[in-house]
Amino acid sequence: MSTKNNRDQKNFNQAALDYHSVEPKGKIEVIPSKPHSSQRDLSLAYSPGVAIPCLEIERDPKLAYEYTGKGNLVAVISNGTAVLGLGDIGAEASKPVMEGKGLLFKIFADINVFDIEINEKDPDKFIEIVKGIAPTFGGINLEDIKAPEAFYIEHRLKEELDIPLMHDDQHGTAIISAAALLNALEIAGKKIDEVKMVVNGAGAAAVACTKLYLELGLKKENILMCDSKGVINHKRTNLTPEKLDFVANTEMETLAEALKGADVFIGLSKADVMTPEMLLSMAENPVVFGLANPNPEINYELAMETRKDTIMATGRSDYPNQVNNVLGFPYIFRGALDVQARGINEAMKLAAVRALADLAKEPVPEAVILAYNLKNLNFGREYFIPKPFDNRLITKVSIAVAKAAMESGIAGKPIENFEDYENGLLDRMGRDEKLIRMMQNRARSNPKRVTLGNAEEYNVLKAAQILYEEGIAQPILLGEKKYVQEQMKKFGIELNVPIVDPMDEDQEENRIKYRETLWKLRQRKGMNEYKAKRYVRQRDYFGPLMLHHGDTDALIVGFSKNYSSTLKPILKIIEKEKGVDKISSMMMIITEKKPLFFADTSVSQNPTAEDLVNIARMSELTVKTFAVEPRIAMLSFENFSGISETSKKVAKAVSILHEKYPKMIVDGEIQPDFALNSDHLSDYPFSKLGTTPANVFVFPNLESANISYKIIRGLKVAQVVGPILMGLKKPVHVLQMRASVDEIVNLATIAVLDAQRREKK
Repeated sequence: MSTKNNRDQKNFNQAALDYHSVEPKGKIEVIPSKPHSSQRDLSLAYSPGVAIPCLEIERDPKLAYEYTGKGNLVAVISNGTAVLGLGDIGAEASKPVMEGKGLLFKIFADINVFDIEINEKDPDKFIEIVKGIAPTFGGINLEDIKAPEAFYIEHRLKEELDIPLMHDDQHGTAIISAAALLNALEIAGKKIDEVKMVVNGAGAAAVACTKLYLELGLKKENILMCDSKGVINHKRTNLTPEKLDFVANTEMETLAEALKGADVFIGLSKADVMTPEMLLSMAENPVVFGLANPNPEINYELAMETRKDTIMATGRSDYPNQVNNVLGFPYIFRGALDVQARGINEAMKLAAVRALADLAKEPVPEAVILAYNLKNLNFGREYFIPKPFDNRLITKVSIAVAKAAMESGIAGKPIENFEDYENGLLDRMGRDEKLIRMMQNRARSNPKRVTLGNAEEYNVLKAAQILYEEGIAQPILLGEKKYVQEQMKKFGIELNVPIVDPMDEDQEENRIKYRETLWKLRQRKGMNEYKAKRYVRQRDYFGPLMLHHGDTDALIVGFSKNYSSTLKPILKIIEKEKGVDKISSMMMIITEKKPLFFADTSVSQNPTAEDLVNIARMSELTVKTFAVEPRIAMLSFENFSGISETSKKVAKAVSILHEKYPKMIVDGEIQPDFALNSDHLSDYPFSKLGTTPANVFVFPNLESANISYKIIRGLKVAQVVGPILMGLKKPVHVLQMRASVDEIVNLATIAVLDAQRREKK
């Protein structure tokens, strides 16, 4: 392994440890869901009030779904015998993985999770433990249990429990790959009941996948299954019951022999077991699913070079057609929980398969295309399974699973109105809750050079490391080279990126070039050549001049200085966009449900009505770049009354916006709590906001905007990103003083997107 790879692996390993150990430790926590601030609240929550629902549940156990969180609570349970690619590492060592699974349940489907690691390898004892704790939960997700015990454990528990239960390692992979298989065969022009399939791997996932394919019409006589010893044929002995189901009457013994003339290869084994020669021996339009992680059974690029007609899926996010279990389990459990299903049966699994397969054929929303920074995304060889960040998954899959549970007779609480249910799912998650991940994916597709000022600071260096290692940006460190290097050594940050020191000898040529530029730009505004020569040695001027000359694609500064003093040199060098009289700034507030945008938070101290019009317009255009539909509330402390001077100013701005830009969704003057509440908005049927809450808030002055977002930032009740500068010709953004590592990474990500957008122009 190269020195660079060693360094990158060391940095990643430390980052993983830091991620899990920072306070609060772990990845999930329990928070109160009811008021608890008064004595009355506590008397209702616990003694004596809690006795009342206890007695009701004793009378009718089903009322546990009404009076407790059981209906939205899943147990992720493992004994640690088959953890990822790590094997039998034990129950306690498996806890980080189970917490991670819990995190995915929550962020993708708003399902609460307790992770439970059971130190018991005896299958029967393990089953008894799970049965004993089952009354706590609305559903159970079994995870990382080795075969063949996993088959026995799941079979027994499904028979003996009356709640949704699924071993995701088996059925999650089966469901997602089955959806992909249906669509891949359609593209290949082949029918599932006619194709010849080779399955390489005979563990829990391989067996579950193959059984589900049989449900879809695959013929058993057309399957050859291989394990580490070769083809499972009639000559083999000492086979497990699961393997006995797939014994083939054939003389073939090797994977190479099995693949000759095969239509489909399903790999659930290990990397690089399929050679180019094997792929060449397959039938026309071969379907190849290399699902081994982290590397597939044949490298994607190698497969495509070997045969142009290959139709391929992998388990990796950096190749087309990722078979990712997160496409299934959160939404399958969501639908099952919401109808209080007594299990997860074959009908529900097949419904999930069909929903996923059908979704891939639907027109792809702009938000999904933007998430992956693609020009378009259409059903075909490079897109036959939905993307994990497709917000339609929660409605399409959950609804399909819920309907299948009802139709198959195992729903304890059928859904009466599916339109209301769909709206509830959207409200539960928020339509844009994956925004940061979406932005980072777009940035990775075409990373740009981002110069980071104050490079000697730990937070800046750590952010640069993350940007570099994650492929979000190509960082350039701006600072005193010797001191930056000392700080990198001190903090143990190994990073091979450019360090630009304005005072260094190697910048002499740039200093001359920048000096001439600065003098020409400012010679009629109080700047002489002597001052220009002195200023270009200062980072505050050197960074913007780098950007002006195209020596960097974007600039992030301001970590250690107040906003206004950092902004002054920028405005002397970077021009405003055409038609912009005054620049402004906006904060992105990432709440649990959806992003909100505040403007102007940093620049315009007391904007006029005309200034507010420009701020609203710039905000609308900026928000659209994040694939979010802007709904703008022009704020005041009054609702459509215009009594105070502030409200009159805001009302005038709204009048101009309505007249000049009739298609904008904007209204006011309005109070923020009213703009966020559908019921309150219904009191104003004349408003352009309708009854859908606003997501962009234009404040009447800087003080109110700045104070508002800083309260949110200080309370740490939402993630704050910005300030995002609007109105300049180049991507430059000024940090909040003492910004956190995440805040720097997020603002740099936005700078990359900004640079990408301008490049397309």
